[in-house]
Amino acid sequence: MPTTPPSRVHARFEVPAPLRADVRLLGELLGQVLQEYGGPTLLADVERLRELTIAAHHDDHAAAEDAATASEALVASWDLERAENVARAFTCYFHLTNLAEEYHRVRALRAYDTGDQPVRDSMAAAVAEVSAQYGEEQALALLDGLEFRPVLTAHPTEARRRAVASAIRRISGLLSARDSQLGAGELVENRRRLLEEIDLLWRTSQIRTTKPGPLDEVRTAMTVFDDTLFQVLPATYRQLDDQLAGEAAGTQPPKVPAFVRLGSWIGGDRDGNPFVTAAFTQRAMAIQADHVLRALERVCERVGRALTADAETTPPAPAVRRLLADARAAFPDLAEDAATRSPGEPHRQVMLLAARKLSATRQRNADFAYGSAGELLAELRIVQSSLAAAGARRQAYGELQHLIWQVETFGFHLAELEVRQHSKVHSHALAELRALPSGGELSAATEEVLAVFRVMAQIQQRFGADACRRYVVSFTQSCEDIAAVYELARYAMDDRPLALDVVPLFETEDDLRRAVAVLDDALGLDPVQARLAETGRRYEVMLGYSDSAKDAGPLSATLALYDAQAAIAAWADRNSIRLTLFHGRGGALGRGGGPANRAVLAQAPGSVSGRFKLTEQGEVIFARYGDPVIARRHIEQVAAATLLASTPTVEKRTANAAERFARLARTMDDAARAAYHRLVRSPGFADWFTAVTPVEELGQLPIGSRPARRGLAVSSLEDLRAIPWVFAWTQARVNLTGWYGVGAGLEAVGDLDALRQAYAEWPLFAVTLDNVEMSLAKTDARIARRYLELGRRPDLAEQVLDEHARTTHWVLAVAGHERLLENRRVLGRAVELRNPYVDALSYLQLRAFRVLRTETLSEGEAERLRRLVLLTVNGVAAGLQNTG
Repeated sequence: MPTTPPSRVHARFEVPAPLRADVRLLGELLGQVLQEYGGPTLLADVERLRELTIAAHHDDHAAAEDAATASEALVASWDLERAENVARAFTCYFHLTNLAEEYHRVRALRAYDTGDQPVRDSMAAAVAEVSAQYGEEQALALLDGLEFRPVLTAHPTEARRRAVASAIRRISGLLSARDSQLGAGELVENRRRLLEEIDLLWRTSQIRTTKPGPLDEVRTAMTVFDDTLFQVLPATYRQLDDQLAGEAAGTQPPKVPAFVRLGSWIGGDRDGNPFVTAAFTQRAMAIQADHVLRALERVCERVGRALTADAETTPPAPAVRRLLADARAAFPDLAEDAATRSPGEPHRQVMLLAARKLSATRQRNADFAYGSAGELLAELRIVQSSLAAAGARRQAYGELQHLIWQVETFGFHLAELEVRQHSKVHSHALAELRALPSGGELSAATEEVLAVFRVMAQIQQRFGADACRRYVVSFTQSCEDIAAVYELARYAMDDRPLALDVVPLFETEDDLRRAVAVLDDALGLDPVQARLAETGRRYEVMLGYSDSAKDAGPLSATLALYDAQAAIAAWADRNSIRLTLFHGRGGALGRGGGPANRAVLAQAPGSVSGRFKLTEQGEVIFARYGDPVIARRHIEQVAAATLLASTPTVEKRTANAAERFARLARTMDDAARAAYHRLVRSPGFADWFTAVTPVEELGQLPIGSRPARRGLAVSSLEDLRAIPWVFAWTQARVNLTGWYGVGAGLEAVGDLDALRQAYAEWPLFAVTLDNVEMSLAKTDARIARRYLELGRRPDLAEQVLDEHARTTHWVLAVAGHERLLENRRVLGRAVELRNPYVDALSYLQLRAFRVLRTETLSEGEAERLRRLVLLTVNGVAAGLQNTG
């Protein structure tokens, strides 16, 4: 039986040679570790399953089916210990392959940036394009108003343990070192260390023993700030500013503003998470502040130590002398110490004193602390202005400018902590407060609701209003849901000040349709009018991608979200409101995932206007921001797309396409929604879903602090969170949430020429179809059929498989492809090479499911099988690089 089909041979040789060499090296080292641990039989079993799963992808259907049957028989023949070890082996292999691919992406990005011309999709390229069309003045005006606001969230989609992620980072560092000019002895030592780390990765449990708490999630997110974002963001600003300034780079005031502002729901999102209390929110902000203040202190100290220009060559401005005089009067010992350490170097003295003041701010030493980040910024700008006036322009606009950008970006709070709560919680609390007799005692739940506002006020008092002022209302369905938050704040605060921006979150398809009516009513609320006056008529609206897709299916949800954006943008224009749309996008395609920069360019006209805000969830945080080179590329791509999407050219093109293809869209929408609802509203569907996917087992996986459900049983799909809904279908290799109903929609149109024209000319349709194609590529109908058979509902199974075949046929036809991802060689070859290895884990998972679903087991036996399921869940997530 052939073990390597032609398509895989072709895909393998398309892989770049350096990446192929890295994967081969890491695979060989893992094989050595497996042999040392379990002897030659363990490695032989892993290799035999690998060969069979590859053969199961052969073009000869009969040969492929024989190999699949043999794979299942081999897996069934092992005892549970051997099954677990094989699952761990494939999971480790995926971790190693992932890090090799990530490093090669870094390698490719560095090679791509030759410096001869702006990199495609970069900020410099976007500014150049806008300048060419509208002039440099207009381009710089757009740049000056640019805002990119990524909001980190703690949704339970990062399946890896932190210990596993740390081991992966160490291995990645050793792999990248091999690209340096290492000598023979250094290469030998590098290989030994790689073996040590891979052996440790193998011996580290892939499964957490306890669920992380909210503060664990905060600390995990802080690693991205410490390792990447604090340095990457000023470097991103600098790179663009250098390109715009040319020969004058670093000698003039920057043209590039600090256009990124981080947000966070980690420690603030209490919707359905009983563990996020007001006390946790306060502690989350304390952790954030400690990290950013320490980071700013270190930079301030470093810049100060290097700023050795003396008063004779670089005379200080009067404002610098006043700062030092004020310090001598208020803190003579500290001022004298700075003068002793830096005699005749006044600018250096100011910077070293600023570092001391940052330390005092972190330690809550009120006598010497800064009152706000604005005070520090004012001092830094005085030093900068003084240096520039004295002719030391490179010192003024060099490293000191980096520090200024960091303070502007992060403040003293690092990321704005946003609060989120479900509208029903507010309704219950208000009902109790309104009914409470004078002097009555409130329930603990209502006390907790009120405590949140008091904590927001405390955070604002210490760090400023921007540190914590947004309050997102999940499942906003009426103006009363917005008014309720302001009323609750009055109960909590009496007449004490609190800056409060209530952000309605529209999630279901019906709620999206009602959004403008709700917003019209909200304008009649006095607190809303007051905030509009205070903020220059800025207003934020959030759109939920996850629940809308679960509610209506992927295609109908995409169209509903576009229509809602267009309607809300028009509403904002009518009411002279500076709108920010907040996109609640998940990592998976069924939750609004996919390339963010292409999504920005497909937004409705007027809905961007130089501002883009989105959630960054779970494994997406580390995929996009874990490596400095990849993080910079992602930030540049999204910011560049935001800039371009705000131009009349792009807005007009998008509007014209949406109008031209409106009838086609309605036809697709009606048919796709009907097909999706026929499936999910079938009698017994919820029970069938539970039987054919690991959704119950996912609830036991300790990968996030928030429960998978809002309180009811899985028999109510409305109650099931969108994340496990997507995660479960991904694990079953069906990926239903990313494509179901699309084939029915395309078939209803039926006119291939019209569909191809829409694909070529309508950005929203092109992005949607490309994402569907990616989702189909990660679906495996042969493996999916085996999962679907577990539910003993052939009618539902065939409905799913028929729609999969229909969608695949029409997507390929519209895109003009013979095979999935034909025009995306890098992604296509990666998926093609990975799928057989993922199959190995799926066969192991299916083995456990069949026994758990059909046999009466002791608790010990059931526990061992559930452990095998959880091991394979981690492995499949790593292999597909998707969870929820």
